[in-house]
Amino acid sequence: MQQHFQMFAAYNRWSNARIYEAAGGLSHEELNRDTGAFFRSLTATLNHILVADRIWLKRFTGEGTAPSALDTILHADLASLHVARIAEDQRIVEWIGSLSSKALSGRFTYLTVTDMRTVSQRLAPALAHFFNHQTHHRGQAHTILTSLGAPSVGLDLVAFQRTEEGRAFA
Repeated sequence: MQQHFQMFAAYNRWSNARIYEAAGGLSHEELNRDTGAFFRSLTATLNHILVADRIWLKRFTGEGTAPSALDTILHADLASLHVARIAEDQRIVEWIGSLSSKALSGRFTYLTVTDMRTVSQRLAPALAHFFNHQTHHRGQAHTILTSLGAPSVGLDLVAFQRTEEGRAFA
């Protein structure tokens, strides 16, 4: 199970890099255009992914900052958002790499952001949600990118598994 989550941490970093590379060719206006997506613009969608990651990592580790709203804009410009994304992806990779089998089968307790409830759950299923949530919103980011005329970006897990880094997990 450790290798499974290590693969998803590495895949997350790889796919985020690909999204940000494609987004780098867009203008400020395009990045912030309301495209009708759940968080409206690409900038807001990419911010949401970072916000949610920080909320979950604070829950998992007790460390870092956690925004109090899911639609918080942490960085209005793509360059600083990208720097923050790279740092967060590295934090995720390192933390996941530090987990033992015992930790993965353990429980943790946290307070929800949306309705302030206390929840206790097993770590492994929460990590499955954590990585699935990222994939879900990256799919939205991909749709926004292509609707704005950016080149289509391959984000399939199998494509990652065929890279040099990904072959370690395949």
